[in-house]
Amino acid sequence: MGKTKLSDVARAAGVSPMTVSRVLNGRGGASPDTCERIRQIADELNYRPNALARGLKSDKSRIVGVLVPDISNPFFPEIIRGIESVAMQNGYNLLLCNVDESAKREIDLMQILESQRVDGIVWCSARLPEQPLIKALQAYKAAVLVNRSVAPAIAGSIMIDYRTGAADAARHLWQTDRRRIAILAGPTTSRGAAERLEGVKTAFEALGAEPVAVVHCNPDVAGGAAASKGILTSSPDIDGIICYNDLNAVGALQTCEELGLSVPHDVSIIGFDGISLGELVRPKLSTLHVDKYSIGQLSMRMLLDRIDGKFIQHSIVIRPELTLRGSTA
Repeated sequence: MGKTKLSDVARAAGVSPMTVSRVLNGRGGASPDTCERIRQIADELNYRPNALARGLKSDKSRIVGVLVPDISNPFFPEIIRGIESVAMQNGYNLLLCNVDESAKREIDLMQILESQRVDGIVWCSARLPEQPLIKALQAYKAAVLVNRSVAPAIAGSIMIDYRTGAADAARHLWQTDRRRIAILAGPTTSRGAAERLEGVKTAFEALGAEPVAVVHCNPDVAGGAAASKGILTSSPDIDGIICYNDLNAVGALQTCEELGLSVPHDVSIIGFDGISLGELVRPKLSTLHVDKYSIGQLSMRMLLDRIDGKFIQHSIVIRPELTLRGSTA
């Protein structure tokens, strides 16, 4: 049996194809009993609307693109879940793109999303420099950035206050008598990494101090392990490490265990993001926690407003919460 057409449903229900179309798209056009009969017949015949054709008529694909730098990083799936929850409530599907920490791949994926006629995009932690970023965004009617910002006319933004969070971490270590503090600063291409570093340096300047070492690294466990091993080997008197994210911090924990250093007695470690892995390691990881699911929901709601031509809110700033556990004294 061939694929059921809208005309098949109309014939079985004894109404016009236009009536079926209006009913199945939630636009009324018939009595409650007729609407119910049409929906029941469509279900019995396994009728599925042609999303492409419907999109061409309405100039909407009902699809939004989502770009993340690394899908294996536990920070981003929670954001994606939040985006998806709001998208599905509003009749949208997601087209998910994994950038794999590559600025070139970001450009390629943006072109692919444009060719797929997505109605808008949520772009998490974009790695592109500002001018190429702006150029890529201008191809879209609606866009929201997470962890980056541009002019409001180009894209809305959900910003995490990394500067304040990182400064809180630096002050906490100082208040617990840590004086030889190193920074695992994350990727050089990350704007969030630069903001964290600015926050730490500002806090240290107010204390009349400075970090012992700053090392950039990949934003994963292996990157944190390698960077912390280099730091602790060259400067064995380091007694505190502030990490770009929790994955880097877990790598630093592994290095301390390998080198026979006690955490937090010898070295205190603070991560960033508040992923669930931080509660599973021993000692449990102190971190700057952010509500990732809420970030996803907020970004999708902002995108829906922009798709509908409403520019109600251009920017939201979220402050991380210092969560102290066993990895700090």
